[in-house]
Amino acid sequence: MTTIPNLNWLTDVGVFSVNRLPAHSDHFYYEKLEEARSGAPMKMRHDLNGNWKFFYSINPDHRPDQFYKKEYQCSSWGDISVPGHIQLQGYGQPQYVNTMYPWDGHNDIRPPEIPTDHNPVGSYVKYFSVPANMENKPVYISFQGVESAFYVWLNGEFVGYSEDSFTPSEFELTPYLVDGENKLAVEVYQRSTGSWLEDQDFWRFSGIFREVYLYTVPEIHAADLFVRPELDSTFTRGTLSVDLKLQGAAASKITAELVDANGTLVKTGDAENIDGNWSINLAVEQPALWSAENPYLYKLFIQIYNEAGSLVEVVAQKAGFRRFELVNKMMHLNGERVVFKGVNRHEFNPRHGRAITKEDMLWDIKTLKRHNINAVRTSHYPNQSYWYELCDEYGIYVIDEMNLETHGSWQKMGAVEPSWNIPGNKPEWEAIVMDRAISMVERDKNHPSILIWSCGNESYAGEVILNVSKYFKKKDPSRLVHYEGVFHNRDYNDTSDMESRMYAKPVDIEKYLNGNPEKPYISCEYMHAMGNSLGGMYKYTDLEQKYPMYQGGFIWDYIDQAIYKRDRYGNEYLAYGGDFGDRPTDYGFCTNGIVYANRELSPKMQEVKFLYQDFKLVTDGTGVTVKNESLFTNTSDFELEYVLLHEGKEVYRNKLLARVEPQREGRFEFKIPEEFNAETGEYCIQTSLVLKESTLWAEPGYEIAFGQFVYQVGTREIAQPSGDLRVVHGDVNIGVHGRDFTVMFSKGAGSLVSLNYAGKEMISLPPAPLFWRATTDNDRGYSQGFHSGPWYAASLTRKCVNIEVEENSSNVRIAFTYKFSINPDIEVKAGYTVYPDGSVRVKSGYKGAENLPQLPIFAVSFKIPADYDQLDWYAMGPEENYSDRAMGAKLGIFKNQVRDNLSGYVMPQESGNRTGVRRVNVTNQNGQGIRISSVTEPLECNFSPYTAFELENAQHIYELPNVHYTVVTVAGKQMGVGGDDSWGAPVHDEHLIKANEFMDFDFMIQRI
Repeated sequence: MTTIPNLNWLTDVGVFSVNRLPAHSDHFYYEKLEEARSGAPMKMRHDLNGNWKFFYSINPDHRPDQFYKKEYQCSSWGDISVPGHIQLQGYGQPQYVNTMYPWDGHNDIRPPEIPTDHNPVGSYVKYFSVPANMENKPVYISFQGVESAFYVWLNGEFVGYSEDSFTPSEFELTPYLVDGENKLAVEVYQRSTGSWLEDQDFWRFSGIFREVYLYTVPEIHAADLFVRPELDSTFTRGTLSVDLKLQGAAASKITAELVDANGTLVKTGDAENIDGNWSINLAVEQPALWSAENPYLYKLFIQIYNEAGSLVEVVAQKAGFRRFELVNKMMHLNGERVVFKGVNRHEFNPRHGRAITKEDMLWDIKTLKRHNINAVRTSHYPNQSYWYELCDEYGIYVIDEMNLETHGSWQKMGAVEPSWNIPGNKPEWEAIVMDRAISMVERDKNHPSILIWSCGNESYAGEVILNVSKYFKKKDPSRLVHYEGVFHNRDYNDTSDMESRMYAKPVDIEKYLNGNPEKPYISCEYMHAMGNSLGGMYKYTDLEQKYPMYQGGFIWDYIDQAIYKRDRYGNEYLAYGGDFGDRPTDYGFCTNGIVYANRELSPKMQEVKFLYQDFKLVTDGTGVTVKNESLFTNTSDFELEYVLLHEGKEVYRNKLLARVEPQREGRFEFKIPEEFNAETGEYCIQTSLVLKESTLWAEPGYEIAFGQFVYQVGTREIAQPSGDLRVVHGDVNIGVHGRDFTVMFSKGAGSLVSLNYAGKEMISLPPAPLFWRATTDNDRGYSQGFHSGPWYAASLTRKCVNIEVEENSSNVRIAFTYKFSINPDIEVKAGYTVYPDGSVRVKSGYKGAENLPQLPIFAVSFKIPADYDQLDWYAMGPEENYSDRAMGAKLGIFKNQVRDNLSGYVMPQESGNRTGVRRVNVTNQNGQGIRISSVTEPLECNFSPYTAFELENAQHIYELPNVHYTVVTVAGKQMGVGGDDSWGAPVHDEHLIKANEFMDFDFMIQRI
């Protein structure tokens, strides 16, 4: 019976697949055993990627509805690349929204209705000939990902229909093939019933965005494979259970060979006269176990023979023995309590959107491993199969999340309002939702890296999702089930095996853990890393050892979702929501990554790497205590190095043999000769664990963990320079002159206005008190401008109410007292002491007042010429850091340029700060310039091409002015950046600056 395609399927919740083949495992199969063992590309596949003919229509009424017919000419059409998104190839418009549906405000509809006026249609055509090795064999087509619904024709005949953007859709083409050229036609709709289930926080695209290929199968084929490497309770005896679903003729014999990582045969098994399904159990004594720390994989080769005794197919599948279970209300892997040090990861590339490449995935997996990240949640859809292969091989724990999010159906403007929530308890939605769960499980079930199935994201709760959870547990008892949405409706608490929450504050997490909980806790999303964020992350990681039932979390998120665009001058920049004229939009809320969209590391990664360390190095003046928090790894793969630094410069280096078993700690003493500690000054001992040998993800010598200890030998003294000073009291200016320098103060401006060394003027704009920093994304979310806006005005205007001049035999001191209109009680006194060598000591003091909001910063800021752009720091670094994000920073000497301190946050904001600044040289290319150094306590400093106000007023990098100055900001204190969330969470109290407290700091300016 011929099936006639119907556009009504797009809104029929009961129709989500027509003629689609059943979902199956993503195993590899070959014709020859040698090919299977070598891991060669599958010869029974033929890709259809590349250039396709393409026609874009704004809605179904404007589509060329007869294009699939063989006689329809498409030669004049445009072109499009597959895989790829329609909206990133010159057609239509990308749109970014978070929780609301993309048609909000345009169409007044409810599920399963879809917009009729704006439902872009992509008409694709590909001409191909059947490869020689597929002739006279069954031929199938696999679409690995199409968003969001599509119809398929071959040579004018209807083939099938499918929804679910993120799992494969496959169809048999054999009945429709012709000799010679075949015409494949695919009609892709952006909106469908499935769109209601795909309301993820991401860019809204459409099209064939994952690979497409033809494939054939032998006369007997393993259509599905389920491999279950199981362990007994002692973890010393394994059983490899294998189930095959066969299609085609009956097999005369099937053999199974299990080999270890070295290729040595471990176990064999066979059976004869098989028809239909085949199962086998292989007992393995003392199997090597799989974990993220040691991702040991066996290889299984299944050989299928026909009735003539000839080998017709070899199935190759990697397998990892591991046991994941709840024990005493905690998640255990291979008998040990596991802690997830995770991230949420979107598939994203700034040029190709979610059509990412294998090279992107390789970069990602190596980056995770290099930064101590051991877990990934596939937010919020199944990823490409290759990603799970990498996680198996490199060692990453995975929460595999089905393609389900209906956020906009139950949460509006932040309020929980589930009056028309889907799927809820609506039985008519169960089949379409269950189909997505089945498609994920059937494809991914053989990957040992997947520990947890997830029922989707932010879809509230109800019977439908509960039934999905029941399906997961029945189909695959070896894994646990995750779902966060039950937090909003405890009637369905059994949906999830763990308590999972988003953006709960540390105090709320502790409240749960102290309440005799029934389930272990994970933060499936925490530390919202939007812009300059991730402050206070240590408050979460501190819970890992304090509460056994706290089992880690997943940072939101891994990579910025920003897309390259060009400004009016043709320069590329990374754009966010709204930059493409997309409305509605959630603007920059898509830029939450600890990695920039262009796959450069964000400075936030420095903190992640440190706080996610499995090895804690607690260093003091005589040795180091190594706390090994890993589950299965001793420290024998690493060398323990220790380095002694004096005033930031290395003076001694050595190594220790330091073997510490998992879940143990060991103490190791240093052997530093006394002569290296003899000199007066500041010392730092830094300890590191570095790789002895290369791994898949790093070279020998790569540092995986560090600790440091800072101490002072002797008393720090500041030399008092001698010489003569000449003071000139003008009508307006006070000049202090030395042998080859002039320091000038203006009584009219009430400030230092000139710092001239040997004829070179250093001051382009005079120093002034600064109380404002360029608002970060988290500041905006907290409405910092509303709460602390008076400090913005105070930074721009002040009144000098007093000038003091004190001439001493060895220095001249001039002080200015300022008042501010926001409160008459506020007073700032800026004192400048000039010494005979031209150095200037600056002291800034703040007298607070009551009933004022928190200060973003208390600093002195001034401009110097832009030629002075070379920086040499002795401070905490090398990446930017803040009071609540400095644990991963090292004390040392490092260099960069002023432009490097404008971090790559897509929306301009405060960036580039360093804490613990002892000194920093800012020079020109000839090494001339000034040094800023601390006097009593270390400083916070920033050197930027832009003022806080220039950054504040720019929404994109291209809006910033041309660079004319180096802006110097020296702070006694800057508030933290926060990161609990980006829509209202304040910075933690200990990292705020209270307006009613006295503060002061001082620093030296010296010429170089």
